[in-house]
Amino acid sequence: MRRYLFFISQDYSFAVLRPLQRAIIERGDEVRWFLYGKEVSYDTLSPHESLFSTIEEVIAYNPDAVFVPGNVVPSFIPGLKVEVFHGLPSRKAKKSGQLYHYIIRGMFDLYCTQGPESTAKFQELAAQYQYFVVQETGWSKLDPLFKNLHSKQQQKRKTIFFASTFSPRFSKAETLYPLLVHMMKKYDFNWYITLHPKMRHDIVARYRAISLPNVKFVESTNLTEAFIESDMMLCDTSSIIYEFMTQLKPVVTFQTQQEEASIINVTELGVLEQTIIDTLQNPERKLVEIKEHVARFHPYHDGHSSQRVLDAVEAMLLGKIKAKKSKPFNFLRNLKLRKELGYWKF
Repeated sequence: MRRYLFFISQDYSFAVLRPLQRAIIERGDEVRWFLYGKEVSYDTLSPHESLFSTIEEVIAYNPDAVFVPGNVVPSFIPGLKVEVFHGLPSRKAKKSGQLYHYIIRGMFDLYCTQGPESTAKFQELAAQYQYFVVQETGWSKLDPLFKNLHSKQQQKRKTIFFASTFSPRFSKAETLYPLLVHMMKKYDFNWYITLHPKMRHDIVARYRAISLPNVKFVESTNLTEAFIESDMMLCDTSSIIYEFMTQLKPVVTFQTQQEEASIINVTELGVLEQTIIDTLQNPERKLVEIKEHVARFHPYHDGHSSQRVLDAVEAMLLGKIKAKKSKPFNFLRNLKLRKELGYWKF
């Protein structure tokens, strides 16, 4: 029986890891959670999910593999370190132009990539660094979406999903608020709203305070039903765009960082309302481009990406695939994690 650990510091990790948890249990293996930091909600755990309270318990558990949707994991925790990502590849970049999705921090043994486009890039990086392995698996978070995608009931009202990122450089939530409230009152549409957990509290409070029967605020940890029910998405610059697009539904962005052929981007606020109306009336306008794009970043629609992740981990644990070199010592990052976790045993 394999022992696995989920290492998380953000609430977005729950939706990524729970499909993987189901697959682990179905195989007869076991999994434990370890949450750390001030930005994760401990009460999000279900009663049947087992939590370690201390890093000493984690190390004594001696997991075979550690699954991480975030960016860092301590080397002093035993087990294979597996990056499963907290989002699909987006165009969100540092001011230098480097895409955040492809930053290598020297902490992972295995990257479970989501589609041919990101696999090719990570394979280039693997050839360069030589201390990690890349396996294309699809993304575990999307398994429930594809397993339930055809469950939508026919409804008369069109439904719009609005999402926004938190970064002041990219977020348009504050700018769009007056227009969206206007549209919510004017049109017979349903709306789902979700905002990044790190967004400014006053902006979140403003959206939560919208009290209209056709508007529902949903938490970012559980979006499957809202995705299925929605006919289109409105967003700014976020990887959630690509999650939604895997359903082959249209996305309208407002002043996104980088335009793409599969997305309808609007740069002027004055034409956004009509663009949304046109998109709802003609949802197949970008269908060819969407299909081509989805085939590049996430072609798996079978709901079995979690199983492929576990297969890749098992292959590496058995030595069937291996990196050419050992990971770097990564002294400074591990020292910082020791300080955060209060663990000084060597």
